[in-house]
Amino acid sequence: MLLKSMLSALVHRGPDDEGQYLAGCVALGVRRLSIIDVQGGHQPIPSEDRTVWATLNGEIYNFQELRAELEAKGHVFATRSDTEVIVHGYEEWGDECVARLNGIFGLAVWDSRRRRLLLARDHFGVKPLYYYDDGRRLTWASEIKALLADPAIPRRVDLDALDLYLTFRFVPSPHTMFAHICKLPPGHRLIKDEGGCRVERYAHDGTAGDDHQTEREWVALLQERLAAAVKRRHRLGRGGRDHEPVHRSPSADFHGGLPGW
Repeated sequence: MLLKSMLSALVHRGPDDEGQYLAGCVALGVRRLSIIDVQGGHQPIPSEDRTVWATLNGEIYNFQELRAELEAKGHVFATRSDTEVIVHGYEEWGDECVARLNGIFGLAVWDSRRRRLLLARDHFGVKPLYYYDDGRRLTWASEIKALLADPAIPRRVDLDALDLYLTFRFVPSPHTMFAHICKLPPGHRLIKDEGGCRVERYAHDGTAGDDHQTEREWVALLQERLAAAVKRRHRLGRGGRDHEPVHRSPSADFHGGLPGW
């Protein structure tokens, strides 16, 4: 089976668990590295009525805040996983849910009632997301090698991408070294429905119009946002010795210092 072959190519990315959802025209598959809700976070994760399904590669740092907001609106959660926030966020806010996510992610949401697929990549493109669309079928994965498990996808070098690589020593989005295989750009989402396939930007610079702030105000804003980022990552148990600004963050919440590994 094609989906199984694609998942086998991604075992190294998710050694802890495997999940599949098959229904009519769609097949979702996940190889999972279990971090949040290890026991209950099996993917794909459905909505209460099982009409919306989501998969996530990455982490949503503000999922607890979003969960509280969604629960206040009446949404009922079945797991403690950050992935489930995407499901209920899509039900509540539609495509704009991805703009509310703070994290690193490549995600997919299948809306069975509308026969509609949403793919999205985090604001800075930390997590990869590749896709192939021949106008009839869309295939996507977090690595190109998983796409190449499909024998129907051409294996041809993109000469324009090769030129870009030789010029800049990297291949910018949406190009890849394979013709017809695209890389979803950072801060973008892809929507596939009966009207076709379209890619659009959802992430925008949040500092527009702030040019009149003083240096002192910019420093205070930086300290505020860095402290908030430290708090979120500390809560999730993330960090490292290579994140020196994190250890020096002027946050009053961490008088005792931060663990690193």
